[in-house]
Amino acid sequence: MAVVYNQLQSAFSKMLNRERYSRFTLQPDGGGHVEVKLSDDVTDDQAGAEQTGQPGDSPSYRPRPRQEYRRICYLALGALFIFVIGCLIGYASTHSEQEPIHCSMNQEAQIDGVQSPPVQSLPVQPTPVQPTPVPPPPEQPSLSWKSITNLLTTRLTPDKVDQGLSCLQFQYDQTAGSDGDVILANNVFNNFKIWEMNPWTDVHYVQLQKPDSEKPNRVLMDQVVVGQPKAYLAYSATGKVQGTAVYGNYGRKEDLEILTNLNIELNGTVILLRASGQISLAQQVANVAEMGVSAVLIYPDPDDYKFDRNTELYGHVHLGSGDPYTPGFPSFNHTQFPPTESSGLPTVLAQSITAATAAQIMKAIGGANVPSSFRGGLDDVTYRIGGAGVNVTVEVNNVLQNTEIHNVFGVIKGFVEPDHYVVLGAQRDSWGPGFAKAMVGTTLLMELARSVYEMVEKDGFRPRRSMVFASWSAGEFGSVGATEWLEGYMSSLDRRAFTYISLDGVVTGHGAFKASASPLLVSLLATTMQEVKNPIGSDMSKSLYDKVSGANFEASVLEPMQMEDAAYPFLAFSGIPSISLRFVSRDSEVYPYYGTALDNIDHLGVTTNQRLDSLATAAGLVAGQMALRLVHDHVLNLDVRRYITPISQAVVKINKRLKQVTEGRSAEGLSANWLIMARGSYIRATSDLNEDIQNTDLTDSLACHKINERIMRVEHNLLSPFVSPKDVPFRHVLFGHGSHTLDAMLEGTDKDVLRTQLALTTWTLQGCANALAGDIWELDNQI
Repeated sequence: MAVVYNQLQSAFSKMLNRERYSRFTLQPDGGGHVEVKLSDDVTDDQAGAEQTGQPGDSPSYRPRPRQEYRRICYLALGALFIFVIGCLIGYASTHSEQEPIHCSMNQEAQIDGVQSPPVQSLPVQPTPVQPTPVPPPPEQPSLSWKSITNLLTTRLTPDKVDQGLSCLQFQYDQTAGSDGDVILANNVFNNFKIWEMNPWTDVHYVQLQKPDSEKPNRVLMDQVVVGQPKAYLAYSATGKVQGTAVYGNYGRKEDLEILTNLNIELNGTVILLRASGQISLAQQVANVAEMGVSAVLIYPDPDDYKFDRNTELYGHVHLGSGDPYTPGFPSFNHTQFPPTESSGLPTVLAQSITAATAAQIMKAIGGANVPSSFRGGLDDVTYRIGGAGVNVTVEVNNVLQNTEIHNVFGVIKGFVEPDHYVVLGAQRDSWGPGFAKAMVGTTLLMELARSVYEMVEKDGFRPRRSMVFASWSAGEFGSVGATEWLEGYMSSLDRRAFTYISLDGVVTGHGAFKASASPLLVSLLATTMQEVKNPIGSDMSKSLYDKVSGANFEASVLEPMQMEDAAYPFLAFSGIPSISLRFVSRDSEVYPYYGTALDNIDHLGVTTNQRLDSLATAAGLVAGQMALRLVHDHVLNLDVRRYITPISQAVVKINKRLKQVTEGRSAEGLSANWLIMARGSYIRATSDLNEDIQNTDLTDSLACHKINERIMRVEHNLLSPFVSPKDVPFRHVLFGHGSHTLDAMLEGTDKDVLRTQLALTTWTLQGCANALAGDIWELDNQI
């Protein structure tokens, strides 16, 4: 090393002695000299003096201190040289003594010989730094589907679910915007933060109707107070009315038809109805309001609800979802609200009463005895139709309160298409304990989030697409939090949020399994149920599908999606394929404790035969595996062929109806031929899509993306573009509500109205088929 050092020092000294530098150049003396002119005022004489090194006439000339200048340069360069040599010697010594670092395949990846840093926790993904531009690396190999399902089953267990239920901070007052609601929201947010899910909160200011603490609601009979309930029905009309008492069973259309046939005058009466899980409170009120009643009293009849006769019932009577005072608009604080109200708000007073109060009124009702189908289970009561005898006064003093609510979100981002995502959501608020209504779903939401986070962080799972986890507030008032979110981000969610999975009320009993879903998700549901073990009964060797499907899967499991379903606004308002699922009791699908103070862990334990943890786990596995399949596969697992049957059934009924209206004669503009051709276009588009999938290289991300874009358009394009979401929020032509739907065409008789409905429906269906077909030059438009 010393010899090398001396040689380097000698060579450096010779270099310094050989080279001289001028004042204006970095060229060695004797080399090519370049003139540098400092200003336009420099004369030729001055320039010459500069070139020859003579003073001339330049006042700026100063003699150069050559020897001292050289000595300083030599010292500085020598010190720099010694410092550099010392650093090189130190580096060589340290590098020779360091032990090599051994990295497993899970810790490092190599691309073209350049090592990338270890994979980081979500949501930040490692990006290898390349010394030179190279083509993008190939897509990371993903786990097999079998490995993914095994990982989820390992991480989402009954013990974990039971522990999650115990860890939630239950608050008795968990109504929307209350302290209990905020505590749960913070709990969810903090857990999402721990799991590195980039949590955020969506704040809305909504109008919630609540009782007036100074003026309670009352029910009087002949001016005597028979009920002053604490419970109430949100969004009832307010005021005070009096009328003759009438009994109307469940308030279904067939019940009211029986009353009409018995010549019972309903206009101006106070009608007494018994609650039913088969029809919503809002639909009951809407049905009788059409008959001209002045007020509605709803009670839980002992024949349907096996609990104490003094148990009070909470609910809402808005025939819709979201804040009814900002229909079609998001309830942000800065929104300029138009002076409008939802058409689903009732025009009559509505109040819930206890079975004990109902018994007092029923004993005083006169009139004929009711049909056998109207009889309930009130003790010592003869059920009569009414219409004569006692007068009942109903006083509703509810007030609107502007309430701040918080929706809480977390996201596990996809690695290939992070801008496309499936949403899993659960209601957080409740009237009373809300154990089945909200707590089980919220627990599953967090347990699924934790499980997927650990699968990504620890097990190497790499979802192609993102998963958004949402905790909603004000669900008890009609999916207010979820609907306001949909209204606020309608454009952002279009063809990005491709599925919604509701976790509300997933366990209310044992013995049977039910689901309400978009047809696009039915095939995926069936496949998933075949992969999840049965938690019902003693035979757990079977799959859930084999246990509950029977001879006909769809008839045994599927139910129509109702307006009060938490998944409904996603499907009918936003055009997002949606599903809700639940374990129910075989003898009664209705959970009797919803909307009461009895919806607690003890009663849910009894209705589930003390197997809540295993049933909730199975429900979570069904929901979780469906979501994982949708974010894992190259092509979205949404079966567009499933819409052929409901579309065809509707077209057949409409064709038959039009023939009845025209009395078998061809009427101008009232032929179903165009609608039939639009149906044919959709069928051909599904066949073309299936053929394109078969011929596509699934490793080609761009080709798969184009196919997925076509699939994601189907549900959204079944929303009628010819009606306003403000006036008609549920625009889906198959599952919506309004004159634009296919069902509405089966009820009309006006030929001009039918002609308009037929044209708009035809072009909605044809537009859906065109979008599914793909590029404009691929369209099969025969209309």
